Amino acid sequence: MAGMQGTRMNGRVAVVTGASRGIGRAIAELFACEGAKVVCVARTANEGDHQLAGSLASTVAAITSAGGEATAVAADISTEAECLRLIEVARSAYGRIDTLVNNAALNYYIPTAEYPTSRWIKAFAVNIHAPFILSKAVLPDMTALGRGAIVNVSSGSAIGPGRGPYADQTVRGGVMYGASKAALERFTQGLAQEVSHHGGIAVSCVSPSQVVPTAGTVYHKLVESLDDPRGEPPSMMANAALLLASEPADKVNGRVTYSQQILKEFGWVDTGAGRGVDTPGSGYSQM
Repeated sequence: MAGMQGTRMNGRVAVVTGASRGIGRAIAELFACEGAKVVCVARTANEGDHQLAGSLASTVAAITSAGGEATAVAADISTEAECLRLIEVARSAYGRIDTLVNNAALNYYIPTAEYPTSRWIKAFAVNIHAPFILSKAVLPDMTALGRGAIVNVSSGSAIGPGRGPYADQTVRGGVMYGASKAALERFTQGLAQEVSHHGGIAVSCVSPSQVVPTAGTVYHKLVESLDDPRGEPPSMMANAALLLASEPADKVNGRVTYSQQILKEFGWVDTGAGRGVDTPGSGYSQM
């Protein structure tokens, strides 16, 4: 970051999960650049705590060195107790929460026939139960304030393979991740309808139009390197999240969309590519 750059999030308090690296870190840094006080949440507190580079300490250091305000909360959001604790820590630090980005995700690329039940349940806890618990916890703040934004981060894997017969019979081990992300998209639109009578609260969901090269996607061999030309930079998702969090609720509530699609639609970029632009997105994105 090059310093405080905008004002779209002035006066806002944002909780961003999965903020130690990748897309979550990019979102946290951009929101801070735009004036938000950001609560950065992840399991990795310090460099070296995880096999992949990135930590809450480095994210918060980048934000504060650029003149922003952030605090770190190390938490395992697979449990309700930890979800509720992190929200209370966030309130103690900055007061009422008006923005929540559910970005953290967990997956193991294992075929369903071999998937350990304990891992399946934990991944669903992070990917879908935590967004529910955290959204439920912050909604009273948003209702009292008369405004708020919940941005859920989905994935192109929510788009299923369709019905058989299947020409491609490769087993890639992504069934759990796709199923949990499809559930997240349905949760998004259901909650959006429930909060619509408040007027000022928007619940939306965004996926990358193209794979985002990060330490995680490189590790899982979804891209070859951090500069893989087939991908889009994390800044694309960060800007899409900023748009969804800062535009008037009536313009974005209930949107299930893709990074380059929504940025092009609102004129934040001139051209786009990938899902939502060149190819259709999930069924929920077309509703």
